[in-house]
Amino acid sequence: MTRPTRSICVFCGSRSGARPAYAAQAHAVGSLIAAENWRLVYGAGDVGLMGEVAHAAQDAGAETFGVVPVHLLDIERGKRDLTTFVVTEDMHERKKVMFMNSDAVVVLPGGAGSLDEFFEVLTWRQLGLHAKPILLLDTEGYWQPLIGLIDHVIAEGFADAGIRDYVTVIPDIAALAAALRAALS
Repeated sequence: MTRPTRSICVFCGSRSGARPAYAAQAHAVGSLIAAENWRLVYGAGDVGLMGEVAHAAQDAGAETFGVVPVHLLDIERGKRDLTTFVVTEDMHERKKVMFMNSDAVVVLPGGAGSLDEFFEVLTWRQLGLHAKPILLLDTEGYWQPLIGLIDHVIAEGFADAGIRDYVTVIPDIAALAAALRAALS
């Protein structure tokens, strides 16, 4: 009996960011997904870190599952050559479709959209709606201010300390590979 293909949801920026390391790590994530025979689930964009992770995954032979809301088709240049290309009505439906079609969530550097996606899946986890791993790839310390904010929320009494257990901060691609393998085995 063969195990079904595992799917990794990647939330990341539609821009490349200020540091070359962000694009390099996005490329490495796409390559890792392909090397492990996993499927990439992502926002279907062909720009920024989204485009980088998708191109790397495709170039290495991975299945790709992209989800884009109709209003972002032109802005994010919807990448239509994916294995599966889904167009949704709005952002909320996009997140839901991406999440429902994945086994783990990896968050790369990104802006407000990536933060929105991260906090939605974190909130769902906090509410007991899922137990999927949520991994922050902390490229060059990008997520340290976010971790500080979460610690502040805990210290100020707005969340239990257990909320930190729902998020794993990952320093590099090797640690990401190990964490995903362990979580998906």
